[in-house]
Amino acid sequence: MRTSSALGPVELIVLTFPGTRVDTAVTRALAEIVERGTVTVLDLIVLSMDESGTIAEFEVDDDIEELGVSGLTAADLDLVADADLDIVRASMEPNSTAVVLAFEETWAKQLADAVRVADGEVALHVQVPRDAVDAAVAAASTT
Repeated sequence: MRTSSALGPVELIVLTFPGTRVDTAVTRALAEIVERGTVTVLDLIVLSMDESGTIAEFEVDDDIEELGVSGLTAADLDLVADADLDIVRASMEPNSTAVVLAFEETWAKQLADAVRVADGEVALHVQVPRDAVDAAVAAASTT
């Protein structure tokens, strides 16, 4: 097993979808970036809420093909805590699906290693909201 210092940056994201299936195009896109070595899936859990509000929980090694999620593997790190899942469950709407995904940003491992060796640290990490990116791109294309 790798130590945490052997990993690049690790992110946790929650993807939500209407209905009780994930569009297979999403699964294919994730599989492609894993195949290219851009990310490594460390933990993956699928929550599916039916019309009555009952939530079923599946892990990546369960039979999740009927949910539109197949062909993916994950390291056995159990990074998604029950408290994380409680927050996701509480925010779900009937007839919806959530994919909770912890992944290593494998592409950034070399940079992360160099920063650690130099006794540096990431002082701030912010994801720029999509609306702000779209606005900046639109503004740049008009000038």
